[in-house]
Amino acid sequence: MTYPALTAFYAALFALLYVGLSAWVVAGRLSADVLHGDGGNADLEKRIRAQGNFGEYVPLALLLVGLLEAGGGGPTLVRGLLIVLLVARVLHPFGMLAPKNAPRQFACRGGGILATFAVLVVAAVALLLRVG
Repeated sequence: MTYPALTAFYAALFALLYVGLSAWVVAGRLSADVLHGDGGNADLEKRIRAQGNFGEYVPLALLLVGLLEAGGGGPTLVRGLLIVLLVARVLHPFGMLAPKNAPRQFACRGGGILATFAVLVVAAVALLLRVG
């Protein structure tokens, strides 16, 4: 097993992005004067969910890709998965704040989550094929 250097590099980028999303939530709380929850503020609720969605999907995706890389997965596949995941997770919050049924909502939010799902599926299948 080798050190998953590509995944480690991207994990650091994801950590910075997560801190940015967290700061965005804090700024929303301060501007809405909300200490806990969303206080019924729709914009704050969307910020909280964008951050939460990131925290729900990114760790598992990084784990799968890191295992794939450490197990000898090709650098092109690993880098491709990580780049797709990064783009997806950057786009997703923009779609969360888009008006309902707006093209930006479908492209950014929908595209972001579909790309995230694709990374999870491709990484999982690649691991299963390597193990099986």
